[in-house]
Amino acid sequence: MRALGLATLLLAASGCFTARYLAQAATGQVSLIARSRPLSSVVKDPETPPRVQRLLSLVPEMKAFGESRGLKPTDNYGRYSDLNRPAAVWVVQACRPLAFEPKRWSFPIAGTVPYLGFFDERAARAYAEDLRRSEDLDVDVRGAGAYSTLGWFRDPVLSTMIGDGADALGWLANTVLHESVHATLYIPGQSSFNESLASFVADKLTAVWLSSPGVAKAGELQAYTEAHAAGARRVRRLHRAYEELDAVYESQASDAEKQARKGELLAELKAELKTKRDYNNATLAGYRTYDTGGPAFERLLERSGGDLAALLEAVKTLEPSSFPQPQMEDFSPVIDAL
Repeated sequence: MRALGLATLLLAASGCFTARYLAQAATGQVSLIARSRPLSSVVKDPETPPRVQRLLSLVPEMKAFGESRGLKPTDNYGRYSDLNRPAAVWVVQACRPLAFEPKRWSFPIAGTVPYLGFFDERAARAYAEDLRRSEDLDVDVRGAGAYSTLGWFRDPVLSTMIGDGADALGWLANTVLHESVHATLYIPGQSSFNESLASFVADKLTAVWLSSPGVAKAGELQAYTEAHAAGARRVRRLHRAYEELDAVYESQASDAEKQARKGELLAELKAELKTKRDYNNATLAGYRTYDTGGPAFERLLERSGGDLAALLEAVKTLEPSSFPQPQMEDFSPVIDAL
């Protein structure tokens, strides 16, 4: 009912979104919450696979660890929802084809955001295709295993947050801590800052917690460390592709020449990363939203004496007015001023 009420509020407050989008968001959230069960009962349920029982039993410890390092105590992750699908939501992003100018949507509460989330994959892909055709945009659709409702609801642990490999414990902790950072601090209209802060803090905390005595089983720490390092290398390569293409778009070449060079660089990227998925501006702009502020946060952490709790206290003094403009990609001057 709260989700439906929120949808009504948003529909009344914003003319930028259709009733159909808001209805699917409300319906999806209600369904997700309705199928959730208390974490303790899922852990005790003999039909819950032992591996899942163990991972879920450690969630309260993950939360407590994060809270001891400055994250806001919440009632999140006290329940579990088995979604029986590969993703929690499907994220749609769009961008101009010859410039890194992402399409943005406006929410009365969250401010502007460079993505939309759909609970139904077909609806997400249909909307993306409509954007591609009607607005001549590069579009990207990807599944996301988790998201934060920013305190509007008690977020449950989702089955999509639990992987199959030996690195599952590390990634579950990283996800819980990442989303908990969003619950601690969220600046409307500053997606790169919000996601970069959450990634930075969660990466640091996960490494410490997972290395604590008695937490990880044999091979779990190594598996997560290797997977995280591989992911970081992949993101760095994607960021490099963004910078290479940005230089092309800013050049004096003709549109035809830019399009040709874009095709060459994206083909090289796909071959190097050995992936089946195609990349475009929307994909690269999406990855650019994450992990862009690492150096600035590292400098702030050093000034904070290596104490993440002190870093969080510092960034919590920030307000929307602290940022000279919305959706800043380079927000390092804001962080360096703290």
